[in-house]
Amino acid sequence: MDWPGWLACAAALAGFALCLLGWLAGGGAFALPWAPSLDLELSFALDGLAVLYGLLATGVGALVFAYGTRYLSLHLEHQRRQAVERWRFWPWMALFAVAMVGLATAQDLVLVFVFFDLTAVCSYFLIGFDRAEREARTSALMALLVTVVAAVAMLVAAVLLYAAHGTFSIPELLARAAPSATTTLAAALLAVAALAKSAQVPLHFWLPRAMAAPTPVSAYLHSAAMVAAGVLVIGRVHPLLARSEAVLTGLLVVGAASVVVGGVLALRRDVLKQVLAYSTISQYGYVVMMYGMGGAAGNGAAAFYVLAHGVAKSALFMTAGAVTMATGEDRLSRLGGLGRRAPVLAVAAGVASATLAALPLTVGFFKDELLFTAALRHGPTTAVLAVVAAALTFAYVGRFWGALFLGPPRGRVGSTPVLLVAPVVVLAVIAVAGGLVVEPFARLAEDAAGVSAGGPVALSPAYHLDARAENLMALAAWAAGGALLALPRVVDRVSRAVAVAGERAGPRRAYEMAVHALNRASTALHDREVRDLRTSIAAVLVPAGVLIGLAFAATPTAGAYVVGAVVGADWLILPLLALVVIATVVIAVAKARLAVALALSVVGFALAAVYALVGAPDVALVAVVVETMLTLVFVAALARMPRAAPERDAGAPARVRRRRRDAIAGGVAGVAVFASVWGFLSQPAPDSVSAEHIRLTPAAHGSDVVTVIVADFRGLDTLVEITVLLVAVVGVATLARRRLW
Repeated sequence: MDWPGWLACAAALAGFALCLLGWLAGGGAFALPWAPSLDLELSFALDGLAVLYGLLATGVGALVFAYGTRYLSLHLEHQRRQAVERWRFWPWMALFAVAMVGLATAQDLVLVFVFFDLTAVCSYFLIGFDRAEREARTSALMALLVTVVAAVAMLVAAVLLYAAHGTFSIPELLARAAPSATTTLAAALLAVAALAKSAQVPLHFWLPRAMAAPTPVSAYLHSAAMVAAGVLVIGRVHPLLARSEAVLTGLLVVGAASVVVGGVLALRRDVLKQVLAYSTISQYGYVVMMYGMGGAAGNGAAAFYVLAHGVAKSALFMTAGAVTMATGEDRLSRLGGLGRRAPVLAVAAGVASATLAALPLTVGFFKDELLFTAALRHGPTTAVLAVVAAALTFAYVGRFWGALFLGPPRGRVGSTPVLLVAPVVVLAVIAVAGGLVVEPFARLAEDAAGVSAGGPVALSPAYHLDARAENLMALAAWAAGGALLALPRVVDRVSRAVAVAGERAGPRRAYEMAVHALNRASTALHDREVRDLRTSIAAVLVPAGVLIGLAFAATPTAGAYVVGAVVGADWLILPLLALVVIATVVIAVAKARLAVALALSVVGFALAAVYALVGAPDVALVAVVVETMLTLVFVAALARMPRAAPERDAGAPARVRRRRRDAIAGGVAGVAVFASVWGFLSQPAPDSVSAEHIRLTPAAHGSDVVTVIVADFRGLDTLVEITVLLVAVVGVATLARRRLW
């Protein structure tokens, strides 16, 4: 029995119950200090938007986890892998659910960024679960790079907004930020990060590749969770985005392009999950387009659409997995006639398809009604786009379900486990219940849209048997979608042309070229860096010196350098520092090992004397003990080394080039450090942290500032360093045990 999976399922159900009870109780919020000096808080709120995505992440998550307990066992069995590998799967799925709930409730931009990136890290390990397959590894890396690199834009936006308004708190930013160039730039950066996560054009290419993941991952992450994280962020900061008409227009354009590109490509794909992946790009294009429309109608329609889409698309992904497990096939062209041999699955998948295609008696009908209403209010062009989008959805969903369950039977069909069908049935029942009693869904969408719109939103979806514009648009969409299904050759030609153009000059090709170029550059730099120890050190010192030089070139330095007077103990310190310089030169030029070890100890003992003269006897004592110990260790180690070093005759020209290189590297690094230290000592920071350290020393139960800094303030840093060493030791021990080196 898959205990990790059932524990994750139980936890998701508990989370669903808590979210539901919290919503019924009116929500709530709390905040704890995180990093007060940086104005960061662990600030969470269970508002309408958080409830919508929280219920979606936990509710759909519980069903997918139950489905996954059976699917993963079969998956591992088919690949002849051990059942213990479940522990590489379920912790990441559970952590992803936690990250989604955290992202939904976070009220601080930096906290949003942390959860946003955490979902990307989890998705990397889940997409690459079948690590023996190259496709899984490269797809996981692609998803990670695209979403994480784009997420940096969110962090830059947070810093810009903090610099302008002095807070990372989203509610405070929404209250303070007025229309300005900074607001527009920050809003655009936030939108870029969100659009990449939601797989919108032109950053959509990672999602179809992510279908290399096991089906439970696709059913959860790529329908109701990960790609929903992008539109969640848009919904959370939408009042800020709405302060720039250019940003809203950009959302509308990108959403419309995603609808068309995803829909057209979905009409031609043959692999089951590929069809659903491109349809997800198209469906979230709907949501982005509605957020671009703005206003109460657009925000309300977007919230309702996310809810209906999550229910339907998760069911269709699980249908694809169940069909593949039962037949051993994953292509539409090799399947058909499953309606008679799997009638329960056919009906449940038919309801999910009808929901996505917005047919009556399903909750999906109202998502398109709200879309059409918002589009009509925005303008005729948007209304036409909405009809085109709905027609494409009807066509590719009809093709998907019809190819699977209609027509003559193909191939052999094994038994389908109950756990692979039951979650699909539950979601189908929810979809029908929403089609009959839409009020709870509408209320949830209203509360969520109220957060995005910055004010109350009223939704009143209902069936209207009349000739109103929304009904006519729905009929036109169904008719156009039926026409697309009736003209497969024409559709196939158009879709093939779009696919070929994308392969030749699309963003995926640009991504692959960029990755290969970076890999070649990295390899070249690595080959040069690891030639010898001097080159490795220079690879650190020279870039650091160059960066410091660029900083000085871009920073006014008038009056930054002051030559102070030599007084008091300075007359003793200066000879000691001169001794340090002489010893350092000896270390650089000496060839005898013992001379190098002794000169190195002279540096340490001289600096210990400097510590004593500036009033830090405890630090001086520690330095003396450490230097004594290190000197003994060096002498003992050198005594056991061969007396004669291996000869390396590189030739006179090579030695000259190496000496010049070493001199340049040392000079660049030395000048940079000298300029930095002199500038700091001439004008130390007015708001130094030293005063805060002195104030907090008694609270750390110490009477000496230096001791407390080493033992208490740097305790976490030391813990992390020890953890890194332990991880390295475990890795070395593992390699040694497996004899891989």
